[in-house]
Amino acid sequence: MVRRTNTSVARRTPLSRDRVLQAAVALADEGGIKALSMRKLAQELGVEAMSLYNHVANKDDILDGIVDAVASEIDLPPDGADWKAALRQTAVSAHEALLRHRWAADLWMSRGGMSQPRFRYGDSLLRALREGGFSTELT
Repeated sequence: MVRRTNTSVARRTPLSRDRVLQAAVALADEGGIKALSMRKLAQELGVEAMSLYNHVANKDDILDGIVDAVASEIDLPPDGADWKAALRQTAVSAHEALLRHRWAADLWMSRGGMSQPRFRYGDSLLRALREGGFSTELT
């Protein structure tokens, strides 16, 4: 007996943390943070809500992850760049990222804690000021 397979069934892209967070950013961009729920996120990804927990711990993990995703969009200047140019580049890039994701500024300020992307951003600002000759106290 020949076994037939249904080739018309579309293959679903496997879930990953990155894919979950990208979908969460898109939902937040579309409707704000209040529009983001585990159920809506799962529906957007075409999975059951419980499937998300294989990739994120909980909603707080998602909120931290999407803030980090926005922070990662900010272009940071190279080491040794003129401090004024470096601060301007960082400020313009941060402004553009926060305009794309209008929900992100409030969430960034309310989440607390430091993650790799947020630390890189802050460190870049402080490094530019220190390399520009500003004192530790003033920086």
